[in-house]
Amino acid sequence: MSEALQRLDASAHPDDIVAAVERDGAVIVEGLLAPEVVDRVNEEVGATLDAVDPDEELFNDVMKAFHGPFTKQLAGAPGLSRTFAVDVMCNPLLLAICDRVLLPSCARYQLNLGHLLQRGPGSDEQLLHRDELVWSDMPRPGPELQLATVIAFVDFTRENGATRVVPGSHRWPDRNLSPIEQVMQPRPSDDKIAYAEMPAGSAVVYLGGTIHGGGANSTDVPRRGAHLSYCLGWLRTEENNYLSIPPAMVATLPTQAQELIGYAV
Repeated sequence: MSEALQRLDASAHPDDIVAAVERDGAVIVEGLLAPEVVDRVNEEVGATLDAVDPDEELFNDVMKAFHGPFTKQLAGAPGLSRTFAVDVMCNPLLLAICDRVLLPSCARYQLNLGHLLQRGPGSDEQLLHRDELVWSDMPRPGPELQLATVIAFVDFTRENGATRVVPGSHRWPDRNLSPIEQVMQPRPSDDKIAYAEMPAGSAVVYLGGTIHGGGANSTDVPRRGAHLSYCLGWLRTEENNYLSIPPAMVATLPTQAQELIGYAV
């Protein structure tokens, strides 16, 4: 029998959501996005995402194994969809969670990356990993570096590749090991893995130190989601948002969105 994640409605108090994240490393927030927001984002990015060629020619062997040949990725989502920039990236509940998790360790947090992931039929299970390992030289233990989400833009099921999460792994001693040492650790057993099955518009919210990975898609329909994460303002972001989001487009966004993208001091 596998683990299960706590589920809270988007109407829950941010303190309750943060308590679940701090306890388990992750929580499912149901109804984070209104159906019309999901529909608008899908409409604004659909044609571009469908046209993406998941060619791995420029990937090294590690990245090929990490992403797999059937996953389409679209970086710079806030620059491709105004709805994503305003209604997803600036979602008040997500930012309230970030205020509680990240602000104790920085003057201001920022968008780390926002990209769309479409795991096609035949996608294998992704390597289980911790997102915070991109900052490989950070001393450990240390402050929470990141708050991340995977948002469902179609219904997520175990069969179509729902994100797998290992509850409690943010508290495991191996979190303090180097990235190479962490990769060499035994894979968590199946009974420690939870599946973030959830309807479109819901999200799994997790810490950078929580082990997770995309699931296998054994259906004949792509599974579309977004990976949206925020990090401490004094860290280098995983994606160069100044390049991936056109400045001319940023100029049309609300101040809050501009500041999250990095146009702030």
